[in-house]
Amino acid sequence: MSSHRRRIKHFDRKSGPRKALLRGLVCSLVEHGRITTTVDRAKETRRHVERAITLGKKGDLSTTRLLMSRYPNKDVVSAIMKDIAPRFATRPGGYTRIIKIGRRPGDTAEMAFLEFVDYDFEAKGAVKETKAAKGAKAEPKADKAAAKAKKAATKLVAAKNKNVKKIQKKARATSRA
Repeated sequence: MSSHRRRIKHFDRKSGPRKALLRGLVCSLVEHGRITTTVDRAKETRRHVERAITLGKKGDLSTTRLLMSRYPNKDVVSAIMKDIAPRFATRPGGYTRIIKIGRRPGDTAEMAFLEFVDYDFEAKGAVKETKAAKGAKAEPKADKAAAKAKKAATKLVAAKNKNVKKIQKKARATSRA
């Protein structure tokens, strides 16, 4: 199919499954602040998220109802209206960014992070680390906690890379056979 004069990506789906896919991606982004997906999906999701935030800046009842009709999840709509829209109140657009992260090992699809521009990766890692450390004794110094969070993040990246290499090795072996 030709891509000339096509405004949106169809992702080889009918309208219902395509809406469900985009709803899920928008809800995940609002919920987590950052998601990993393919570049094409990220670009299409960005359009929807940015429109929702711009609408959320109005803050009136009709906007809430419109957002509820598009994304039928009360938590997501309230997060857009009460949390995300006020964060970007002075910003005239461009609330998200796409960071390309290479190709997926299985089908070599181009992958990317889709995140809000004020997303803080270190803070999210530190929050997860402090939640895990609550079971153990809490460290009094912030320097030690930051170093520990950085070390944990490094370990996670190393483990992920090891897993990716293992999957690639397996895929190569099966393609040779």
